[in-house]
Amino acid sequence: MPLMSDPNRWGLGARTLHWTMAVLIIGAGIVGLYMSDLPNSPQKIRIYALHKSVGLTVLALLLLRVTWSLADRRPVEVPMPPWQAMAARTVHLLLYALMLLLPLSGWLYNSASGYPLQWFGLVNLPSLTGGPDPALKGVAHELHEYGFWLLVLALVAHAGAALKHHIVDRDDTLVRMLPLLRRRAAVPTSAVPAVAAEPAIPTAPPAAAPAESVKENPNP
Repeated sequence: MPLMSDPNRWGLGARTLHWTMAVLIIGAGIVGLYMSDLPNSPQKIRIYALHKSVGLTVLALLLLRVTWSLADRRPVEVPMPPWQAMAARTVHLLLYALMLLLPLSGWLYNSASGYPLQWFGLVNLPSLTGGPDPALKGVAHELHEYGFWLLVLALVAHAGAALKHHIVDRDDTLVRMLPLLRRRAAVPTSAVPAVAAEPAIPTAPPAAAPAESVKENPNP
């Protein structure tokens, strides 16, 4: 599989970034919903730290993905009505904005709460506020929470549209991003065998009109 995309299919680089980020975002969302109801304990602290580290990874991969897209060419757009093309672009822009907003708002919330931030215990990240800030903490929390639910809606719309293209429209929108599915090759008209005409049933030539009977010679 080529690393770069071509006019018909996304390359290995774009696919790897797409599906890695998808798995991390879904995983971070599930962990975030789970940890919010946990009682205070060392386990909760570890789960929070994991959630933050995954969010920072998504942020780093987003920056890499944007950089990669500047060098990689997009496949040719699948023909669709103008309103669907506009809706697809809008959802994609919304997804990118939210993938940026959620990690940054989480980082801001962590900083305004006065907590240290580490990436998997390996790298220390600076505070965005320089210390606790209760007012900013509330704003960051609202952005993070409502941004998450908006991201859920955008992901559902994105996945639903991809399935619609695959099942209803039967085009290559989903196929060219999945590694195991083959493109739906359109059968050219010239390749469709023509229906042979039924052979004409031979018919016997029309019978010649019977010659007039030779008149018998009169009796002598």
